[in-house]
Amino acid sequence: MTSPTALQSPQYETAIDQQTWAFIKQTDQWYPPDTIDFSMQRQREIYDAMCREFHNGYPVGISAIDDCIASAEHSIPVRRYTVNNQSAAAHVVYFHGGGFVVGGLESHDDVCAEICLTTGLGVTAIDYRLAPEHLHPASFNDSISSVVHEYQRLNIPLILCGDSAGGNLAAAVSHKLRYRDQAIPIAGQVLIYPALGGDISKGSYVTHANAPMLTTRDVKFYLSIRTGCKAHADKVQLAPLLDTNFKNLPVTIAFSAQCDPVADDAQAYVASVNAAGGNAIWFNEKGLVHGYLRARHTVDRAKASFKRITDSICQLSRHHQLNPPTQ
Repeated sequence: MTSPTALQSPQYETAIDQQTWAFIKQTDQWYPPDTIDFSMQRQREIYDAMCREFHNGYPVGISAIDDCIASAEHSIPVRRYTVNNQSAAAHVVYFHGGGFVVGGLESHDDVCAEICLTTGLGVTAIDYRLAPEHLHPASFNDSISSVVHEYQRLNIPLILCGDSAGGNLAAAVSHKLRYRDQAIPIAGQVLIYPALGGDISKGSYVTHANAPMLTTRDVKFYLSIRTGCKAHADKVQLAPLLDTNFKNLPVTIAFSAQCDPVADDAQAYVASVNAAGGNAIWFNEKGLVHGYLRARHTVDRAKASFKRITDSICQLSRHHQLNPPTQ
């Protein structure tokens, strides 16, 4: 049976519209497809330059301040975004993408600012430690320490949000926090084209192995760098899809890009949450590619998806439950 995320035979020329192709071309000019073959320092230089190129600035009414969270291991840099007439119904904690090896407070700066403006909620962006200097579970430890700290600081429900690698971290934190003696109220989690540790030998990993923007080879590379090619006893921290217990997880909405090797991860995760009696919704974005958040101002499909993302965050903040987003 063919995965519904996959095209029977990837006909990207017709499945991907001209606006998205223009976005892909612009991205490739700044971040070439063979960037993973460069040194880590060079990869970060290229990625940072690409992020600066796509930065859209701050909307009017948004301010941000940098801070640090003290943890048992080190001081975690964060950036907190506020907006005029901010709601105290909930607070968003955002984990950036970048394969666990690139990115930081600057890479998704304008995305976080726009989430803050559009939802009316405060946002905290987490600058977790990156591999290979800091192997797993460093990024996970920073993420969970930051979530605990933000709840203790604010004492309001949190919405965990992240794209790609950040979606992995958001989900892994949600799985772990279920077992705390003192519960931290997670109003929901919004996972944007998350890489959750699906079976790399089948499904979208095969059908879209050579998709624009992200390939299955890239996914394998990032996993090897994150772990240092070492096995870990707690596989759920690495790959939330490997959990055997999906009960008592927050309300979840997961967005996948149709033309993306990790597309099936979002679908499988949502199915597992629902099978365990939870509340989860999967939304597959037709004709979009990994990393489409940066296309939200130039590609109509990406703009519509970003609105669905922020609408879902708003709904979670009000009701702690989610109805299907409008297509």
